[in-house]
Amino acid sequence: MQTYPIKIYSGSSHPDLAHEIAKYLRIKVSKMTLTRFACNEVYARPEQTVRGSDVYIVQTATSRVNEDLMELFIIIDAMKRSFAQNIHVVMPHFGYSRQDRVATPREPISAKVVADLIAAAGANHVITVNLHSDQEQGFFNFPVDNISAKNLFVDYFKKKRIKDLMVVAPDTGAAKNAKRFADMLGAPLAILHKVRSAHNVSEVTQVIGDVMDHTCLIYDDMIDTGGTVINGKEALLKKGANKDVYLAATHAVFSDPCVNRLKAAKFKEVVVTNSIPLPKEKQFDGLKILSIAPLMAKAIENVHKARSVSSVF
Repeated sequence: MQTYPIKIYSGSSHPDLAHEIAKYLRIKVSKMTLTRFACNEVYARPEQTVRGSDVYIVQTATSRVNEDLMELFIIIDAMKRSFAQNIHVVMPHFGYSRQDRVATPREPISAKVVADLIAAAGANHVITVNLHSDQEQGFFNFPVDNISAKNLFVDYFKKKRIKDLMVVAPDTGAAKNAKRFADMLGAPLAILHKVRSAHNVSEVTQVIGDVMDHTCLIYDDMIDTGGTVINGKEALLKKGANKDVYLAATHAVFSDPCVNRLKAAKFKEVVVTNSIPLPKEKQFDGLKILSIAPLMAKAIENVHKARSVSSVF
């Protein structure tokens, strides 16, 4: 099998992660001119040839998700027109992933739209972390590696040796994933039942499982405004759970007023990954950030060498 030179490029959304991934791969992030015109249109051009190369573009979805995506499309097009052999998108947090179905009449499936646009721009592979729903991989007409960050959290919490630990799924939709996580920790599972009255508005109506005197760990794929997990903590305490409630989630979206809510809620610890960059003003006491760079680097290495990617997680 013929192999091609590997090159890592970074968009503007998370350059620190791109450099950390490159460090694990023992290469450097390749240089690219990435600017804005006076009218704010995106300009992207790799500074060295990419002809015949395997190109990996690191671009996650932040609070500037629309700008992040447009920038990504322009970078992909630049690589395609420069005769890159393969164009891989490394997007740890996949933008619009929660809009994955028609829940109310006349709604769009925005995650599918984004998948189509990435393909139309010229990419032929995506590496992401903990898609909101596994079936979103079917939105793409090319391979998708949906990496699980579960092992990072399992290793972290096993080292803590928490007594009477119970994993809590924030809703019934997350129960299956939380059950796998609980099994890996050797802990029982409880499930919160919530209802939504509007976007980013939820209410926990029931706790399924006996949480009395347990130290609870709420486990989710992301934390956005924080309303669900904070309501969940209150419901657990009312049912007699230990006051030391932990919170773990892969993607720290942290939309306002999430940080203030989390500070006030006083979780024992909030554990997230660096799939989304967190500026200093969004960090607080009790926040622990785990790096996904080793996972991403290993996935890239295995893809490049035609090895199994599932072995990574």
